[in-house]
Amino acid sequence: MSVTLNTKFTAGFIADHEFTSIEPEAARAFRLLKSHTGPGSDFLGWMDLPVAYDKEEFARIKVAAARIQKSCDILVVLGIGGSYLGARAAIEFIKSPLYNNLKKDTPDIYFAGNNISTTALNELLSICEGKDLCVNVISKSGTTTETAIAFRVFQSLLISKYGEKEAAKRIFATTDRRKGTLKELSDRCGYETFTVPDDVGGRFSVLTAVGLLPIATAGIDIDAMMQGAADARAQLSDESLFSNDALRYAAARNILMRKGKKVEILVGYEPYMLMLNEWWKQLFGESEGKDQKGILPDSVVFSTDLHSLGQFIQDGSRILFETVVNIQNPGSTFEIPSDPENADGLNFLAGKTLDEVNKTAMLGTLFAHTDGGVPNMILEVSDRTAYSFGYMVYFFELACAVSGYMLGVNPFDQPGVESYKKNMFALLGKAGYEHEREQLAQRMK
Repeated sequence: MSVTLNTKFTAGFIADHEFTSIEPEAARAFRLLKSHTGPGSDFLGWMDLPVAYDKEEFARIKVAAARIQKSCDILVVLGIGGSYLGARAAIEFIKSPLYNNLKKDTPDIYFAGNNISTTALNELLSICEGKDLCVNVISKSGTTTETAIAFRVFQSLLISKYGEKEAAKRIFATTDRRKGTLKELSDRCGYETFTVPDDVGGRFSVLTAVGLLPIATAGIDIDAMMQGAADARAQLSDESLFSNDALRYAAARNILMRKGKKVEILVGYEPYMLMLNEWWKQLFGESEGKDQKGILPDSVVFSTDLHSLGQFIQDGSRILFETVVNIQNPGSTFEIPSDPENADGLNFLAGKTLDEVNKTAMLGTLFAHTDGGVPNMILEVSDRTAYSFGYMVYFFELACAVSGYMLGVNPFDQPGVESYKKNMFALLGKAGYEHEREQLAQRMK
């Protein structure tokens, strides 16, 4: 297995009999998924996606990625939430958070349309000056405010730079298969389109064209990524907590929550974990946070955050637990040099690798935090390859769905996301929101 769960550091917080007692509940939740009889069952396409994906579209993704690589200095990916987090997480995890600064034979990739920041947009436009561009706009409807505004800007920029005919060759739309504003526009203008599947929600969509086109453009092996997910699907198929680590992880989360641990912190020990943490937070936060229920997902990257949030984790309110992602093989090495003067007193580290010190910091932190009353689980991940990323994505998606059903919520809807949009549209004067605008105006007084 590429991902395994180590519960050594939960031993003082979860007894074996507690896993035994909750196992039937986890098994029932898993059966709801497999039988497609639970809430949100219309959005379970991710479960078989690693083996049942559209092979023709998959081939087109690789062809389009090769075209982008040959014709562009920069690919601008426009999307928000699940429409960009997974792809960015993959690129930073497998390649580097400094991907755009590395020497490479693939384009720089920038992500936009995920905020409404004047500064961010102007800075990206400045970066794009004088560069050959391609755009991948990702939106099932084509009307998501943040993404649609950015697309207006970049569509206009490409048309003015290349003309409509050439711009059409440089715009790729990932959207609904048959309908919607973006699909209609793409068909009319001749943009190549890829599909956001009807039965896969945004936060579960990284292994669809939503994530795969930018990922492939970065030169990442998407065949290996899908194989990792396919192997996870095959290996995480048992209903027993003692042979299915994804179910055991879901069960442990629920046991700890029922003991008052309402916050889960995903811990990485590498900077390339940052965006994977963000993807994970959306996955679990949007799936479980409803009906006044859920575990609040948070994240840190140690050892950096040991000098900030580390104090709270060690000595603050005992409302949290940690899930540590341990990348066993970081893929590179660096030996610490000796200093003849030993001015910093660190010659005892000379000759050791940085990863050895990093792993030791992790072990020391595990002991300190568990001694301080914070349960810790460890996800052992073999390496930072495309295969392991695909495996890890499926592991988390499965665990999240099971955990949501154990909580008694629908893990596949997001009703609360619409609330801010209604208020924003009303305040901005969108037609059809006059009543809401009047109500908000009264409240503002």
